[in-house]
Amino acid sequence: MICASPKRPARMADSTPTRRRFLELGGAAAVAALAGCSAEAPRADADTNDGAGNATGAADGDAGATATPRSPYARVYRRTVDSVVLVRSSGGQGTGFAVDPSHVVTNAHVVGDDATAEIRFSEGRWDTGDVAGADPHSDLAVISLPDAAPDIEPLAFAEEPAVVGQEVVVIGNPFDLGGTVTAGIVSGVDRSAPAPTGSQIPDAIQTDAAVNPGNSGGPLVTLDGEVVAVINSGGGENIAFGVSAALARRVVPVLIETGSYEHSFLGIRLTGVTPALAREIGMAEPRGVLVTAVAEDGPSTGVLRGGSSIALVDGSSVQVGGDVLLAIDGQTLRTTEDLGSYLALETHPGDVVELTVRRDGRVTTVDVELGTRPSP
Repeated sequence: MICASPKRPARMADSTPTRRRFLELGGAAAVAALAGCSAEAPRADADTNDGAGNATGAADGDAGATATPRSPYARVYRRTVDSVVLVRSSGGQGTGFAVDPSHVVTNAHVVGDDATAEIRFSEGRWDTGDVAGADPHSDLAVISLPDAAPDIEPLAFAEEPAVVGQEVVVIGNPFDLGGTVTAGIVSGVDRSAPAPTGSQIPDAIQTDAAVNPGNSGGPLVTLDGEVVAVINSGGGENIAFGVSAALARRVVPVLIETGSYEHSFLGIRLTGVTPALAREIGMAEPRGVLVTAVAEDGPSTGVLRGGSSIALVDGSSVQVGGDVLLAIDGQTLRTTEDLGSYLALETHPGDVVELTVRRDGRVTTVDVELGTRPSP
């Protein structure tokens, strides 16, 4: 299940008494598999919140006293918060942010199958936008802003890749507490994140910044105000993931132009080669990724070999006997993430890729014309 349903909210596991007490008092909906989409969460009071989470009254005084202009977190928040919106669909709600004067990016699992979505702007005004396109494979969606929408300063996707240890902030609407900022670092790159299709999104960015229901679709921003990822999910106490800026830069313009996006597809199932698996298949050292199965009538049918027998490796059953992929177009493959990221960022359907494979103890090369990943 992608988002917590308004009718059947799950309970989020409480890590501290303070969080438990807050959730019980607020009646918050809980985290589903993709952690950023909340259902009917507690709403901010109109008398103490301007609708975008910019607190008024005493809270303003507190913010002024503690967040000085010299704080890099205060600066990036003030620079970007007006570009961030709350997005509400029939399935729940999340966050979005402007990427140009006419479009907001969010997650595909936030908008679901809806043709329109409600948007709350930073000054508190609501309006309705049309869903211009959605791609479940990357969990990205684009909403067209209505003509009457207020001017929003677009946020730019970072051109440089995220760096592990880089300071970042998440801005969004956890539990409908709009305009919330949490801080952390980039904890990892080239990860796999969950997609609404049940598959994995390649080249994902990992962060330890707090992500909760309602943050999905919001920006993971550097202290310079550039978006390094679109928040997609939370997987643990200090683990959250986002769709990388590199992938978003490829997908979003096509969604705006055509409403859909086609992903490259090899049509194979893979597993990483561990030391134990290397010994099982007769490799001197663990390297590459093992093809365990080949889809029928897929791009790799008749070109690559899948597993022909089952072996027990590290306590798990593994299909062995298939090809081991060592490189793609000369790029060494160490993990399944390496292959997924290369296909997602460097290829298009119809491209022919050269695969270096280990087959029957010998190394050879084969060419595969990439197909298009099937619709979920």
